[in-house]
Amino acid sequence: MFDIKNEVLIAEKRIRQHVRETPLDYSIALSRETKVNVFLKCENLQYTGAFKVRGAINKLLSLTQSQREQGVVTASSGNHGAAVAFGLNKLDMKGVIFVPENASATKIDNIRNYTDELKFYGRDCMQTEMHALEYAKQHNMIYISPYNDSQVIGGQGTIGLELINQLNTIDAVFVPIGGGGLISGIAGYLKSINPDIKIIGCLPENSPVMAESIKAGRIIEMETLPTLSDATAGGIEPDAITFDICRQFVDEYILVSEEEIKNAIISMLKTSHLLIEGASGVALAALLKSTNQFHDRNVVVVLSGANISLETLKSLGVI
Repeated sequence: MFDIKNEVLIAEKRIRQHVRETPLDYSIALSRETKVNVFLKCENLQYTGAFKVRGAINKLLSLTQSQREQGVVTASSGNHGAAVAFGLNKLDMKGVIFVPENASATKIDNIRNYTDELKFYGRDCMQTEMHALEYAKQHNMIYISPYNDSQVIGGQGTIGLELINQLNTIDAVFVPIGGGGLISGIAGYLKSINPDIKIIGCLPENSPVMAESIKAGRIIEMETLPTLSDATAGGIEPDAITFDICRQFVDEYILVSEEEIKNAIISMLKTSHLLIEGASGVALAALLKSTNQFHDRNVVVVLSGANISLETLKSLGVI
């Protein structure tokens, strides 16, 4: 396993001028409701509306000049695609973004804010990723995985570095999991500073691939159902480095229902007036489901993104 702490420290120097240090907000309303000291890490306020810009731009900046000239390819359910497109635009590089045919219209629009080099393939993120990987090989381009990459993980881990600087005592951190890039970076860094910090992986019941893979002792393929947490939906690359990192550093996995995700999104609007997408709702829902474990403790909930569509908000009865 690579040295995550070192990778995060390198990423911090490399990307700081390109990303926001997002606020860590103490939620009075949620803390009163749960009897837990709840702190919200607001990556929903990051550029492109999600944490993904950290890992994407770290990877782009780590490329050699000749690699940059080859151009890049990536695959995404939306947020990583927008982050790569943001970086390509900022660094004046060329690249192609693949998304599933059923990707959120809001996330597609977000990608198109930065590039028109957008292609559609498949209806599952894993299909899209495998196709994009093959496309990169055929066209001699650099493939950027949304999670299966040490520089991407290092970039996401800068959230952990910010947390250490923003809060003296951290007892637990709730992080949504899809492919595991976000939680790998945060957990790898935080555990290197303080092994006693609990890292809680949060997943929708409709797409619990990493949790089930950890249980099985290997990365598994499984049918998943549609979920409000589209950013964490779908399969995982068979050789993903995030699997071993999660197995080593994630202390517990909590699965939440679609109803619990919905209620968390609504709760965030009511209590904090913050717009969050489904993956952020997964992390908050997981905390709300397990408050008894953390009474009077300092708990961070990573609000991973805000890219939720008006149609989805209407379906939740919010507007």
